[in-house]
Amino acid sequence: MVQNRKAAWTFLSGESGPEVLGLHSSVVLGFLEEAEPWRLQSPQFPSKVGGKPAWLSQRGLPLQSDLECEKCGLPMVFLLQVYAPISGQDRSFHRTLFLFCCKTPECYSHNDSRCFKVFRSQLPRKNEFYSYDPPPDDEPQTVSKEDDSILSVSGVKLCWVCGCPGNKACSRCHSVTYCGKHHQTVHWKHSHKKECLSAALPSAAASPFLFPESELVTEPEEGGEERDDAQRGGGGEEEQRSTEDPSLADTLAEADLEEMALHETEDNKVFQRFKKKIASEPHQMIRYSRGGRPLWVSSGHVPADEDIPPCTCGANRTFEFQVMPQLLNSLCVDSTGASIDWGTVTVYTCSASCNHGDQYRLEFVWKQDFSADQLTQHRNT
Repeated sequence: MVQNRKAAWTFLSGESGPEVLGLHSSVVLGFLEEAEPWRLQSPQFPSKVGGKPAWLSQRGLPLQSDLECEKCGLPMVFLLQVYAPISGQDRSFHRTLFLFCCKTPECYSHNDSRCFKVFRSQLPRKNEFYSYDPPPDDEPQTVSKEDDSILSVSGVKLCWVCGCPGNKACSRCHSVTYCGKHHQTVHWKHSHKKECLSAALPSAAASPFLFPESELVTEPEEGGEERDDAQRGGGGEEEQRSTEDPSLADTLAEADLEEMALHETEDNKVFQRFKKKIASEPHQMIRYSRGGRPLWVSSGHVPADEDIPPCTCGANRTFEFQVMPQLLNSLCVDSTGASIDWGTVTVYTCSASCNHGDQYRLEFVWKQDFSADQLTQHRNT
């Protein structure tokens, strides 16, 4: 288990060099662990789930419109961030990926990725926000408040509810700011109605909009690369069986039934491989393997190369990490009705990790869902 909290993911790009992050890179698993709040703030370069984002660069943050769901138009909520610097690349000495998702269950239609967005931020070792030297392992003497609403160096104001950029101040007390009307209403109903114009500071209680906060700690996955015929499209015996009996081609109806049966068999093979792969570490929340391959939950809706758009710099995007369905159990989103859901969420980033000044760079997300039968099996295991 990696216990270096000041940079939980730096070993990914440490002495082993960039080749480890290449095509055949090993897989690193992320698990949830409780942590003191100060360890999850920006100067500690955390990997974490929930709470407010611990922004890396204090400039060029995503705009309010950038953080709206493409389906319903409501503000997204911060899901997680992964600290993943790249060895030998000074512009990526510090590098963090920020994943946001919508909280509207109706936006989670089957295999639709528009309810997610991911942003990349990176900084050289020498920058205006953080010390050139590693952060101390002990708690600093002066720790900024967890609910600070202004980034200390840049002066950017943040929304009280979600921690994203927000310049819309309460028109009565002017003491808190929001990213928009929606979150101003959320805060008003939650606590600000009682606090506004009072002598008391705004409540530091966790926002009801946010997911529970935990640190992501990591350890390498045990075992080497396994040959995966299902991932490569190999059908094995099922494909051979379809050509042995010429009567299968006698009618279109029989051919369609055979094709459906083969698809169901292939789908089951992929799902069984998924379950076998995670069985030894059932509580893994993310799988990180920059330049590697995702672990799919289904044989359907697997992206082809042309489905992954290149970066605007011209470089291809490469797989970097995926979010596992087990994380849903820790987000307190269960309900008797509809709920947010996914089979796996995969993140693809610029293979060159290009620079765009201080701007946070939008990368690419692909969501794959369980089939109805797989979802039943997954929930029963």
